Amino acid sequence: MNRRAALRLLASAGAAAVAGTGSYGFLYGRHLLEVTRALVSVHGLPAALTGLRIGLLTDIHRSRWVSHDDVSSAVTRLMDERPDLIILGGDYVTWGDRDFVQPAADALSALSAPHGVFGILGNHDDDHDMPAALRRRGIQVLRDARTRLTVKNEPLDLVGIRFWTKSQMDIAPLLRDAAPATILLAHDPRRLTEATALNVPLVLAGHTHGGQVVLPLVGAVAAQKFPVVAGVGRRERTTMFVSKGLGTVYVPVRVNCPPEVAVLTLQAD
Repeated sequence: MNRRAALRLLASAGAAAVAGTGSYGFLYGRHLLEVTRALVSVHGLPAALTGLRIGLLTDIHRSRWVSHDDVSSAVTRLMDERPDLIILGGDYVTWGDRDFVQPAADALSALSAPHGVFGILGNHDDDHDMPAALRRRGIQVLRDARTRLTVKNEPLDLVGIRFWTKSQMDIAPLLRDAAPATILLAHDPRRLTEATALNVPLVLAGHTHGGQVVLPLVGAVAAQKFPVVAGVGRRERTTMFVSKGLGTVYVPVRVNCPPEVAVLTLQAD
C-alpha cells in the first residue's frame, strides 16, 4: 500500500469513527440519565445544616430533541432521592422557543421538596414567559433576588441571579446582610470569580453541559473556558458544583458525558 492509499484509508476510518460516535451519542448517549450523588464541603456551614440534601436539575432544553418523557424521567429520578430542597439551574428551553415554555414547566410540575423548589434563568430563557410558567407550577424563580429559608432553626439564604447579571457590583447588594449559610445560584460557572471575591461559601451552576462531547485524551473541548466544567471545584473559601445538566444544545448528541440529575449532601468544611 502506498502512502496516498494509506492516508485515504486513515481518513475513511476517522470519518467512520466520528460518524459512529455521533450516532451512538444521538441514539443512546443523550438518554443514559444518571443520578450523581456528591458530598459538598461548605466553608462555615452551621452544624444544623450538615446533611442537607439539595437536588439540582439544570439545562433541561425542552425541545423537539428533549421530550416530555425525557424530562419526566429526570423528575421521577430526582423525586426518588427525596431531597430536602430542589434547585433548577436555568435553560428550560432552547433559544427562547415559546412553543416549549409551557411544556417545559408542565414536565417539571411534579417536583416538590420540604423546603421548596427554586429556579433561576439561563441564557436561553426569556425574562417573562418562562418565569411566569414556572411560577404557575409552584416554582419560585429568583431573578436577581434573595430569599431566606429556615432549616432546623438555622437561616439559609438563596441568592439567584440571571445569566446576564455578571458584575460584582450588581451581585454584591443581593448579598448584603446575608446569612452565613448562603448559596449563590448562577447559571454560568464563570460567576465563581465574583462569588470568591464576595466570600460566598457555595455556588450552584450549570450551562456547560459537562462539555456534552468529551473526547478521550482531549476532554471537553467546548467547555474549556469555564473554571469548573462539571462536578465540584474550589477557589479559596468558595465551593462550586456544576451539573452536566439534562438536555443538549447545538447538536442532539452526548458522548462520554451522560445527562444527570445531581443530589448534593452538604458538609462543613
